[in-house]
Amino acid sequence: MERKNKLYEGKAKILFQTDDPNVLLQKFKDDATAFNGKKKGTIANKGFVNNQISAHLYKYLSSYHVPTHFINTVSDTEMTVVALQMIPVEVIVRNIAAGSLLKRSDFKEGDVLESPVLEYFLKDDDKGDPQITREEILNQELCSEEDLDALSRLALKINAVMKSFWTRRNIKLVDFKLEFGKNKDGKIILGDEISPDTCRFWDAETDEKMDKDRFRQDLGKVEEAYEDMRRRVFMEAPLESE
Repeated sequence: MERKNKLYEGKAKILFQTDDPNVLLQKFKDDATAFNGKKKGTIANKGFVNNQISAHLYKYLSSYHVPTHFINTVSDTEMTVVALQMIPVEVIVRNIAAGSLLKRSDFKEGDVLESPVLEYFLKDDDKGDPQITREEILNQELCSEEDLDALSRLALKINAVMKSFWTRRNIKLVDFKLEFGKNKDGKIILGDEISPDTCRFWDAETDEKMDKDRFRQDLGKVEEAYEDMRRRVFMEAPLESE
């Protein structure tokens, strides 16, 4: 697969065109940002770790009939993906109270939610990726009601599959961000990545944070946490074979 022009560069990844118009090359970067880009830094080996974790989890989700944009890994930090027309809505799934939820509720950090909470955010860096309602999404015609229902159902299915996966690796899946797009046939597909950049992971025994919150909150040992999560992804599941 021949790499061609750079199509897009974001905070954590670069997308390149290839000789196939329906296939892109996605490169993971070591750059780290937080607070809408106000805090910047580098996490050594992050590109490798996130590429490896995302690839494994995409393949795992595919085994549960979750459509993803992943095609194949082509290097330590690169994978080929299906070209998508992205829906400009980020979906957050919450299982445990943390992050911005604490600022607008009476929950304390670590409170387990009775059922998963779905939230929607406008994908717009200039506006600071604000939270938006279902009604706002439909009124702004960011996607159709049918599409919104479909990606919401997919998000909840992904959450159920992922919670089980991580429980068997002694990790709590606190919350995570998902992005979706449509392929050339108009089918809704999971895109972006699944990694410590986009998920909150806590050790199930100690509640130690094992994700980008270590960078956000200056907790130290960021690289070690990312590598530990990569190791756990590939560890043998203690309760169920995969």
